[in-house]
Amino acid sequence: MAMAAPSARMLTANRLKDGAVLYWKAGAWVEAFEDADKFADAAQAEAALSDAQRFVAANAVVNPYLFDVRVEADEVHPVKEREIVRAAGPSVLRAPARETSERGNPKPERSEYEI
Repeated sequence: MAMAAPSARMLTANRLKDGAVLYWKAGAWVEAFEDADKFADAAQAEAALSDAQRFVAANAVVNPYLFDVRVEADEVHPVKEREIVRAAGPSVLRAPARETSERGNPKPERSEYEI
């Protein structure tokens, strides 16, 4: 069975400060996929992408781009696997901070075979 053609596009980027996935909403960025603007009109999508470049110039976000979504009833579904993963949230947890030496350098991990 063939997948339905994309019915809209959304705009995404990453926050430069911490790498968080962001989505475009009314001229600003939000973290919630569900809250973001959906563009059925290609010209509106391109205009939003162009407007997003001011956040790149201000070093607030990196790599804004448009991606395809399917809108079915009141639900929005990303088409590509990459966007499905990004919309689901972080796929890794941050590791706890490592101990540091007096100089502030990470202490080497000890092997269980070391004496």
